[in-house]
Amino acid sequence: MSKLLDLMKKLGSDAALAAEYDKDAERVMQRAGLSDAERRAMTEKDYTAIKKLTGLEDGQFATNHTIKAYDE
Repeated sequence: MSKLLDLMKKLGSDAALAAEYDKDAERVMQRAGLSDAERRAMTEKDYTAIKKLTGLEDGQFATNHTIKAYDE
C-alpha cells in the first residue's frame, strides 16, 4: 500500500491524527514519509494526482471530503 493511501485511511479512522492534521498537515505528511509529489497533491487537493499516486480509480473515492469513521 502506498504511504499516501495509508495516511488517507488513518486520517479517516484516527480522530487524534485528523485533529493534528488539521493543525499542521505538513508535519503529519512528513512524519508519514510522503514524497514531495504526494504532499503537494494533498495540499492542493489534486484528486487526479492522488488517484495516480495511490492507484485508486474513479468510483473508489466515496467523496472529495474527508470521511470520518469516528465519533466527534
